[in-house]
Amino acid sequence: MRRWMIAACLALMPAAGSAMEISVTQWGNSLTGLPYAVALESHMFQKAGIDVTGIIGSGGGGTTVRNMLASPLPYGEVSLAAALAAARQGLDVVIVNVGSLSLPESSVVTRPESTVKSIADLAGKRVAITSPRGVSDMVLQMALKAKGLDLSATTRVVAGGYGQGLVMLDHDAVDAASLIEPLSIMRRDRYRTVFEATDILPPMVTLVGITTRQYARAHQQEIRALIAGRREAVRWIYANPVAVEPILARSFKVEPAVAHEAAARMIKFHMWSEGNFVPVELDRFAEGLKLVGEIERLPDWSTIIDTVYLPADLQARP
Repeated sequence: MRRWMIAACLALMPAAGSAMEISVTQWGNSLTGLPYAVALESHMFQKAGIDVTGIIGSGGGGTTVRNMLASPLPYGEVSLAAALAAARQGLDVVIVNVGSLSLPESSVVTRPESTVKSIADLAGKRVAITSPRGVSDMVLQMALKAKGLDLSATTRVVAGGYGQGLVMLDHDAVDAASLIEPLSIMRRDRYRTVFEATDILPPMVTLVGITTRQYARAHQQEIRALIAGRREAVRWIYANPVAVEPILARSFKVEPAVAHEAAARMIKFHMWSEGNFVPVELDRFAEGLKLVGEIERLPDWSTIIDTVYLPADLQARP
């Protein structure tokens, strides 16, 4: 999008104090969005000083970036890959906080009767991913590499989404499929887990909060309030693991038993960040992007990250 288009979007912003929506990738599908559900239900954004009343969801980071740029409140949580791609395209974006280390929800599954028992058995097999160079593709390739397996021996099949991948698996179009929570818990009676990402890979940043530099400069308090409201929700989740379960169940439309297990797993692995940047966790994800051919070298984080909007105790620079 050209700069004049961005400026036009910004010119349409409502006056301060009016209700607005933010953009979150995979909203309603991925547990990475749980802090926003908590913050909305408990009015944590309003208490922090900004009237966020809803979420604009999307199926992928690129769409979320576009939604963010066109929104009266240009803030979105997107994959780190989408944020870096937007910056390379010359879009007016800046990363202002870390969202999630979402590997705890990533896995690869197969049918119960399959001969695929471990990640090594994926050699010569077809695995459904959501999109080329996307997070599911990257996690699969990083896991194969970590186990010393030949990346070219496994055929990656683009499904377009996690649900579509399961349909392909049901119809024998693939031998295994990438999956996220809470889908894997909900479908446990139908599929068997081949591997979970956390069994093989260390924590890494996968989702970040972005806005435009122009908006951030003109609305510093609003961006700080967004980050503060989300941080309060993350802290509340970790402090109230049982109380968050009904919110998860309502937000993601799952049964209480599924919400209980999903919340316990994500909390165990500390999936949600309070917002601070950890250099090694940024670099791990970037190394994955290099592996799938999305980037050629590690980014200069100082050119796309601005920590000034974080709470003072989180502002150590990457």
